[in-house]
Amino acid sequence: MMNGEQGYLSLCQYILKNGTKKTDRTNTGTYSVFGQQMRFDLQDGFPLLTTKKVPFRLIASELLWFIKGDTNIQYLLQHNNNIWNEWAFKQWVQSEAYEGPDMTDFGNRSQQDPEFNLLYQEQMTIFKEKILNDNAFAKKFGDLGSVYGEQWRAWKTSQNETIDQLKDVIDSIRNKPDSRRHIVTAWNPEDIPNMALPPCHTLFQFYVADGKLSCQLYQRSADIFLGMPFNIASYALLTYLIAHECGLEAGEFVHTLGDAHIYTNHVEQVKTQLGRDTRPFPTLKINKEKASIFDFELSDFEILDYDPHPSIKAPIAV
Repeated sequence: MMNGEQGYLSLCQYILKNGTKKTDRTNTGTYSVFGQQMRFDLQDGFPLLTTKKVPFRLIASELLWFIKGDTNIQYLLQHNNNIWNEWAFKQWVQSEAYEGPDMTDFGNRSQQDPEFNLLYQEQMTIFKEKILNDNAFAKKFGDLGSVYGEQWRAWKTSQNETIDQLKDVIDSIRNKPDSRRHIVTAWNPEDIPNMALPPCHTLFQFYVADGKLSCQLYQRSADIFLGMPFNIASYALLTYLIAHECGLEAGEFVHTLGDAHIYTNHVEQVKTQLGRDTRPFPTLKINKEKASIFDFELSDFEILDYDPHPSIKAPIAV
């Protein structure tokens, strides 16, 4: 098992060579393997991939959205973050309130039909403006249901109470560092039908040893090319932030995967990435005057010495 970015690239090669061709929910098709693991030593730098440019600002604003317990894309759009738009947009165009052109199967049609893509972009622009400027519309169509933020911060119990898993795990790390119960789960079977997308990164666990905090994520479904670079950096950032609050150093990020797949329309992009050399990871600088993870804003983070290869665009499967 290779670690770091080379481990990620080796996984890409392994899937292209050995992956099983499978159908999927999006009707795109994937090459898939089951049960993989990678490790990133956070002392070796912040794991923002260098074989293609990965937008840290989007990763950080999404993580802050989770930490706040928010489930509405209005916050993301206010920070120019569009990564969850398609799921909310789908709710709108499939509703009785929608009066525009037919957007059925917009994810695939917009990629294949330039004329339809123009219509899609026009409707998406209208949708985003409504989310940003009409709070009633945003409340109805911008909310994604009981997704990550709500499960992390306000897990509903059978006694009609809520559990703040993130706050509780920080308290546990502080007061019982040797515990084997430093766990946060987003997989709530009762709430799955009410989510725009059931959680892909389902459960994470922290581990304290030698003054360092490590994190292991179990991800049931991993879009290797588009999604996974975000997941790696997001949980590394979360580990750094909680380590800071608990007076620890960042240790390892361990990424365990269930269904690890490359979409059939990402194969050429992956091959392009595989042809590039890796470079040293950048350094993460955080505002250490902030004591609590719940107080951080986007301006409190800075990535230093990041020298990636250019970004590689690919369609998202919705």
